[in-house]
Amino acid sequence: MRDRTKKSIHKAQAGHSAHRHGDRLKWAGAILILAIPVLAAVGYGAVDVWAFIPLSVLSAAVVAVWVIDGYRRRELRVPAVWLQIPFLGLILIGLVQLLPLGGLTGGTAASLSLDPYATRLFLIRLVLLFVFLSAAVHFLRDARARRFVGLGVVVFGAVIAFVGILQRLASPDAIYGMRPTPQAIPFGPFVNQHHFAAMMEMTLGLTFGFLFGGTLKREHKGLFIIAAVLMAIAVVMTGSRGGLLSSLAVAAAAVILSRREGSPAAPRRIWPGIAAAAGVLALVSAAVVFLQGADPLIRAFGLQANQTDPTSGRLHFWSVAWKIFADNPVIGAGYEAFAVAFTRYDTWNGIFRVEQAHNDYLQMLADGGVLAFACVIVFVYLVIKNGMAARTSASNPLMRSIAVGALAGSFGIIVHSLFDFPLRTPSNAYFVLLLAAILAVGARGEDS
Repeated sequence: MRDRTKKSIHKAQAGHSAHRHGDRLKWAGAILILAIPVLAAVGYGAVDVWAFIPLSVLSAAVVAVWVIDGYRRRELRVPAVWLQIPFLGLILIGLVQLLPLGGLTGGTAASLSLDPYATRLFLIRLVLLFVFLSAAVHFLRDARARRFVGLGVVVFGAVIAFVGILQRLASPDAIYGMRPTPQAIPFGPFVNQHHFAAMMEMTLGLTFGFLFGGTLKREHKGLFIIAAVLMAIAVVMTGSRGGLLSSLAVAAAAVILSRREGSPAAPRRIWPGIAAAAGVLALVSAAVVFLQGADPLIRAFGLQANQTDPTSGRLHFWSVAWKIFADNPVIGAGYEAFAVAFTRYDTWNGIFRVEQAHNDYLQMLADGGVLAFACVIVFVYLVIKNGMAARTSASNPLMRSIAVGALAGSFGIIVHSLFDFPLRTPSNAYFVLLLAAILAVGARGEDS
């Protein structure tokens, strides 16, 4: 009898130890999932080629934790979500573009892509992003992990917004006061101020989700309001029209999505939210004018004097992108080959090198044709569908708030991509996939 008792005690202790180790692995995975987009953003948005090295190492670390977790559980779970299908489609298209079939289209290039080197780098980035998406879906099944990641994004957004504001006031022409960007206007760690605004839209989405969800304690609301104000000030100080418009769209989406369905008083709750948003906008505008003058507001609202082209050349870029697509309708000119293709259709004097179409959807048409564009549209549809499902099927109010914030942030980047190319900055792509993973797991109701 004593031997049986001892055996049962040992089994219980072993089970408890395995469970404890499993929890540690879960948290290690969640920490890495948050660390990848954060460190990518800190490292100049991960736009430099050297960024592939730390991102690859972190991706390998995530996979290692994933495999060890599966070994301890005696099952290696590879989560399957519909979001992975369009991503795999994009990777397959990139592989086809690198095939030595250039002669079949009447050209002299060794591949279908007009810039095989750039396409190859973009394809590597897609693979790293796919690994990140799959790992995020795996490690964010736990509601506690989603709460941790959601709060982490808000904290990071507030800190990096504060750093960006200080940098703009102290050394507006250099990142961290050290790296000058003579052909661009930096903000915070980003070479492109518009792409910093895009990141703020996603962090604002989660911040608004917490604020409007009704789950915060009174003593915590002030901290989230301060975070939202810092992010909003940073967006306005970038002078990005697309960033300002998309941030307003994020706020509107968060207010609407936070409404409780079936509540007769729900329509009346919109007006306090609108009034609060208007008050915050006025406060932010006053703060920006006090800190930096009226120039950022004038740029953000497109009110510059002697402005010959209100679109800043975008109409021309868009028309060229459409011509590139018309000549390469099925599989495009090649991922990231826009800069090379642009020179064949450009009617300007050629002084400026134009590398992006300033519209992510049009550029995907030019780079990947109808096939790649269809993958993007399917991905956007699935994100919205998952977001609505996660919002309505959330197991508790906090998970609903996080789902609302993730969907609002996603909506902001969807809007911003109409006027710019924010997702060509790798760190922004990681943040988008982080929000998408939160919504995909929430839609499946996985809180294990």
